[in-house]
Amino acid sequence: MELKRCNRCGCFYDSNLNICSNCEPKDNLEIAKLNNYIEKYGNSYSLDEISVSTGISLRNLNRYINDNGIDISL
Repeated sequence: MELKRCNRCGCFYDSNLNICSNCEPKDNLEIAKLNNYIEKYGNSYSLDEISVSTGISLRNLNRYINDNGIDISL
């Protein structure tokens, strides 16, 4: 069994995902919040502005863009 380190909280876990099962609901909630923000305001804002408006950390925003293919054209 190969353990992986959660990209969100840093704990070790065994799964095919990039995050542990404890963080999966949190990621899903933030991704939905980000998608709603983009749907409502478009993607013409900087990552800093999106982070402040949504409460999603810059680290997680970058992870969502890279790992989940969320398109934020700045």
